[in-house]
Amino acid sequence: MSMLQAVVLGVVQGLGEFLPISSSGHLIVVPWLLGWPDHGLAFDVALHLGTLAAVLFAFAGDWVRLVSSALRCLGRRTPFAEPEARLLWLLALASVPGAIAGLLLDRWAETVFRSPALVAVTMAVMGGILLIADRRVSPAGPGAEQVTLRDAVLIGLAQALAIVPGVSRSGSTISAALFLRYRREEAARFSFLLATPIVVGAAALKSRYLFAPGQGLQVLAGMVTAAVFGFASIRVLLAYVRTRDYRPFVYYRLLFAALVAAVLLVRGSGVG
Repeated sequence: MSMLQAVVLGVVQGLGEFLPISSSGHLIVVPWLLGWPDHGLAFDVALHLGTLAAVLFAFAGDWVRLVSSALRCLGRRTPFAEPEARLLWLLALASVPGAIAGLLLDRWAETVFRSPALVAVTMAVMGGILLIADRRVSPAGPGAEQVTLRDAVLIGLAQALAIVPGVSRSGSTISAALFLRYRREEAARFSFLLATPIVVGAAALKSRYLFAPGQGLQVLAGMVTAAVFGFASIRVLLAYVRTRDYRPFVYYRLLFAALVAAVLLVRGSGVG
């Protein structure tokens, strides 16, 4: 892998992990389109560590508040007495479906699911779902601290679907929150908070591959790039959806799906 490839894939991971456009789908399709070799598990882990650093840095204050509140409530033996403590437990609960899906379907995710055709389908379908969900948003809807037990479970189940490339972890969770009438910014905020446990789990599960022999400098470059662009995408999306809707991401998903379908047709017909 060249340094350029490492940086490009780092950008792809950083943007795709938090924007509702699917990092896993792009990490499959971009090398396929450009004829690049498989970048390997060590590089995948490095990219996940980069986006983990981004979301931890972006929401450090939130996590300090949530954990402090939870510890304070546990000390009083009233674990759900404060909204922040309750939100922490609901985030833990909502992470369970995704963790189970990751453990059960990880081998499929690394083999069967790594198909550009599948990515094209899921990108288009999820784009349509996001468009419908965005039309249901309520400007006076609840915020992340008002997430109910039912809503946490439903958003967690949506996150589990992201094991399929092209679905998008942020896209599925944001869509679920929008369907439940949460405000656009709060849907994104809950999605980003929910990203932390699942990304920690994914990185821990595959951490042994990080130290496999390989191109150390390229791995580091990918990790740093993913962290920088991941942090930027979080900030940009939160600011953007305060006043605008998710339609640009819907259009991007549909155009991306059309591009993949067109390339598949051209290559299948032997043209070019």
